[in-house]
Amino acid sequence: MPRRMPLSRFTLAASLSPSKRWPASFYAAIVLPLTTTAALLSAQAPTAPSDHFVVVLDAAHGGDDPGARLGDEAEKNFTLALSVRLRSLLAARGVAVVTTRESDATINMNRRAEIANHASAQACLILHASQAGSGAHLFVSSLAPAQHSLFHPWRTAQAEWIARSLSLAGVLNSALTQAAFTVTLGRSALPAIDSMTCPAVAVEIAPARSSAESGSAGSDDTDYQLRIAQALAAALVEWRSDDRGNRLP
Repeated sequence: MPRRMPLSRFTLAASLSPSKRWPASFYAAIVLPLTTTAALLSAQAPTAPSDHFVVVLDAAHGGDDPGARLGDEAEKNFTLALSVRLRSLLAARGVAVVTTRESDATINMNRRAEIANHASAQACLILHASQAGSGAHLFVSSLAPAQHSLFHPWRTAQAEWIARSLSLAGVLNSALTQAAFTVTLGRSALPAIDSMTCPAVAVEIAPARSSAESGSAGSDDTDYQLRIAQALAAALVEWRSDDRGNRLP
């Protein structure tokens, strides 16, 4: 069987007998609008800038969910204050930031993941605080790594990003250690992170030293918060400068 060729305005005209050919105005009325529409669609198609780099800061808890008690303060207040402080430090360094909340609002886990995914973030930090332990605790999802696919199952979307999330945790660990913080690394089941399609790490801030030691700066100490925020900002700037934030899983 001879190979069928796609019809164009020329082959279509040639395939018709002289008696059945329509005037040139007919082809202009049909073909030209289609050509113009295709050109407009091409011109309007959005293109991602090569320097696109967005960080999502997720202040855990909020609203009806106060989180843990940090002395006289609720965890939800600490995480929001840390998010605002870190956002300012990153903005001063030219980093675009998206936050999941800017006030004492109740945001469910699915909505937090939706915000991160919609932002096409190159890094997402989920901010927590605790009175247990000391220093900074970094957690990556415990999902098993998976190959990249066209569609992401919602509850396990992070599986395709595990390797990137571990790399991000390594950069955060290095920056915090250089700033003289004790760092604990771990893997855990993290429902909010498990639906995120970006490098994502949960950062839990504990007091500078364990509660058994005297003179420890608590997680509610403003100077301590500033040092933590500065170390996290330095890590994210390094993540951007190394171009590690722009790579697909």
